[in-house]
Amino acid sequence: MTAALPTRATLRYVPRRKRPSIWVVLPVLFLVAMSLLPLLYVAIKAWEAGWQEALHLLWRPFVWGLLRNTLLLLAGVTAVCIVVGMALAWLLERSDLPGRRLWGVVLCLPFAVPSFVSSFTWVSLSADFEGLGGAIFVMALSKYPLIFLPVAATLRNVDTSLEESARTLGCSRWGVFFKVTLPLLWPSMLGGALLIALHMLVEFGALSILGLQTFTTAIYQQFELEFSNANAAMLSAVLLALCLIMLWLELRVRGKARHVRIGQGVARRAAPVRLKGWTPLAQSFCLGLAVLGSGIPLAMLGYWLSIGSSAAFPVAEIGKALLTSLSVSLGGAAFCVLLALPISFLVVRYKGRLAIWAERLPYLLHALPGLVIALTLVFFALHYVPALYQTTALLILAYALLFLPLAQAPVRTALNKASPTLEEAARTLGASSLSAFCRVTLPIIFPALAAAFALVFLDAMKELTATLLLSPTGMTTLATEVWAHTANVEFAAAAPYAALLIVVSGLPVYLLTTRMYLNRA
Repeated sequence: MTAALPTRATLRYVPRRKRPSIWVVLPVLFLVAMSLLPLLYVAIKAWEAGWQEALHLLWRPFVWGLLRNTLLLLAGVTAVCIVVGMALAWLLERSDLPGRRLWGVVLCLPFAVPSFVSSFTWVSLSADFEGLGGAIFVMALSKYPLIFLPVAATLRNVDTSLEESARTLGCSRWGVFFKVTLPLLWPSMLGGALLIALHMLVEFGALSILGLQTFTTAIYQQFELEFSNANAAMLSAVLLALCLIMLWLELRVRGKARHVRIGQGVARRAAPVRLKGWTPLAQSFCLGLAVLGSGIPLAMLGYWLSIGSSAAFPVAEIGKALLTSLSVSLGGAAFCVLLALPISFLVVRYKGRLAIWAERLPYLLHALPGLVIALTLVFFALHYVPALYQTTALLILAYALLFLPLAQAPVRTALNKASPTLEEAARTLGASSLSAFCRVTLPIIFPALAAAFALVFLDAMKELTATLLLSPTGMTTLATEVWAHTANVEFAAAAPYAALLIVVSGLPVYLLTTRMYLNRA
């Protein structure tokens, strides 16, 4: 008797139990080594200082003040973003608010304004925005899309039959929201909140401009101004511990989150809730957010551009900073994609401990501030590879380590969809492994590689802390020029650099949101 053929529903790819090639293993081993360097750096500095000196450096009122500011900022910004993001998501996805598709585009524009540029415009408007309160206000206006976008996407695709079933059982509209809808939104909302919290831990440029002392600003001052590696390392240890706690919380939340079917089998959208007399208030809420989030920063930037004299617009220096930003960002993006491809290939096509480490370690690096990564690379370059210190190559390496998850996620998703049986068919026709991959799989995943390249490039253009510490002497970028001129209260001089950053960042954000809201069915 012949065995029954498997049905289409049961066919799946099982990774072949063979060793990966050397070109796959070497980048992963490189990544593992780079991921362990920050931990090794902090341990070496603690050992050199001695445990008594380390405790003395940490057990000070100054450190407790930094911890208080950091935690208050983290909690305040996250809470405000949750309230604002949830309210916006409900208004734009579940109400009959007029013009909600257009509001969806406008209210995502703060994403196009780097946080340190937004901080510079608010401080130039009034010194009252300096300090903890101003930092919470400004950072919340920059980060609320991290809650709004995922929650809105979940609301858009949620199975409305669950809510309708609850209504038929006698639940009120508020009861349905708290008992059915909110549990469905909880993973998206909490994931965005944890991402905001991690951003607040590692933020440097905006908080430095706003005059708020946190661990990242203090680490930079200890290293750059006081030349104290021991103090910087001890503060980095506390910040590293906070980052690890946040990552542990993220894993706990992701592990316990319940997943339900969304998007599959949904025949229609939920009926919009009529706002009636609340419509003017809802429109005012959206208009106020649009004005505060992007209107005032762009207006202040236009003001400083308009009053700037010819001396504030050195075309040669602006062009040099733009070309430098483009070159190092393009180099960092290319190197990052080159790392992400073999790592994602190992994770998708092979199993084992090495694949698990390759999947998780980039997110540990991404959670660390650029300041800690930069300090680590400076230490090891000076002690072990002096020729690498103060070179563009070291800066490009820092970009690749900082932004690897941005490239890894789309590349891994594309590789999951590329069937390895196509490569095996090419192998049976005489093609080598490398030739089969380049001719069969690479064209399939090329759009994902391009998307990964663009994501890393845009984040590298706005990176500040690692660039300040690792860039060669005399090298300037758009981000460092904005920070330098703002620190000297030269707002008109900083304006053209900030405007160029917004132009580079704004186009992808605009295309993303218009595709999401204006072209959806």
